[in-house]
Amino acid sequence: MDTKNTENISVLMLPWLAHGHISPYVDLAKKLCTRNFNIYLCSTPINLNSIKKKVTDKWSNLIQLVELNLPSLPDLPPHYHTTNGLPPHLMVTLETAFANSSPEFEKIFESVKPDILIYDFNQPWAADIALSNNTPAVQFLLCSAIFCSLSRHVMYRGLSVSFPFPISIHKNIIEKMKARLEESSPDVAKNIDRVTQASKRSKAVLLRTFREIEGKYIDYISVLSQKKSIPVGPLVQEDLEDTDDPTETIQFLDKNDESSVVFVSFGSEYFLSKDEIQEIAYGLELSKLKFIWVVRFPFGENMELEEALPLGFLDRVRNRGLVLVGWAPQAKILRHSSTGGFVSHCGWGSIMESMMFGVPVIAMPMHIDQPCNAVVVKELGVGQEVERDENGRFKREEIAEVIRNVVVEKKGETVRKKAKEMREKIRENGEKEIDDVVEELAKLCKEKKDEIASSNILQ
Repeated sequence: MDTKNTENISVLMLPWLAHGHISPYVDLAKKLCTRNFNIYLCSTPINLNSIKKKVTDKWSNLIQLVELNLPSLPDLPPHYHTTNGLPPHLMVTLETAFANSSPEFEKIFESVKPDILIYDFNQPWAADIALSNNTPAVQFLLCSAIFCSLSRHVMYRGLSVSFPFPISIHKNIIEKMKARLEESSPDVAKNIDRVTQASKRSKAVLLRTFREIEGKYIDYISVLSQKKSIPVGPLVQEDLEDTDDPTETIQFLDKNDESSVVFVSFGSEYFLSKDEIQEIAYGLELSKLKFIWVVRFPFGENMELEEALPLGFLDRVRNRGLVLVGWAPQAKILRHSSTGGFVSHCGWGSIMESMMFGVPVIAMPMHIDQPCNAVVVKELGVGQEVERDENGRFKREEIAEVIRNVVVEKKGETVRKKAKEMREKIRENGEKEIDDVVEELAKLCKEKKDEIASSNILQ
């Protein structure tokens, strides 16, 4: 679509209060800005501070950051107005405070007067404000289409109706998911209702994926929700503007051979148990491969790295392993030619990055959407899953075997080849998805303006 002559469209974006949600919203904002869109990105001050480096001078005139102040609560001070570092017992409090910020958001909405609202998975109140102001509201969901379609299948058709696509997930994980769905807790019931209502209020659904890898799931979402589902592409920034990286990491990669290093990371908001850390450590040791491993501990936990790892582990792997606490420049590591495999929890953003940079995945899904994402990895042939034992645990020998298969062994040649082919497919696809998104957003805005104009004439 030629967007040069498109009338400027003003968009108000409201992501959920997690960095893993806000960052892709910024990436989508940047794509839209180059196509005559003006963006207002709304979140809490602490979250906006964390992304200011991504909204550099190049974008500052086109992407305006708008502060949303949550209601003041004694056990939820402003530094907890984000999921990053939030104690788990305060998650429900944060969700409630976010929902109760609707009067503040309504003031923002009336001040900005956007042409369209793009909102996240759990904010029906935001969509209500848009609709009451004769403004179309569109959901932008960051999970995979497979997980979104499975969730909506359960939402609209219930647990008794079989999902139309065969997927294999370990029985322990399925039991946990069912138990959560069937739990009688008022908080869980309220959360499920919030997600359901948010889904029903949207005019269309944007998904962080692309048709070539999840076409059947994208189409099934449209069937279930009776509204258009549009993929926006992987939204991975190849230029990687943020240069604030620890040089130790890149230096480690620079001195190693092509595709020889394993990168290990389980995301910013999942914390491994001590048993899981130990099994992964032994698995890396048994693999005999070079590695970079990012280990994270919950906010406020005083455990030292040496306490969590097997006795003597750091000494034994000193010459071939780099263990970091807290953070590493994931996209830059995956893009580096020395990276040959990614041990991942299968967060969807991580899977998108691995595909974008052609790195095969060693899948170790933990919870929520991750087991479904691992199914996509296996369906596409761009990775292999570490199987759990009969008790649902990961074992060191299996971890080591899958790492070696994917990175160096002959039996992993097809996986490595398909990962590189996926990278080329994504690059060839270019900006097609974003052009489709622009066309749909412009169409929704025009339809609403025409509807209002017709109504005024009739009056």
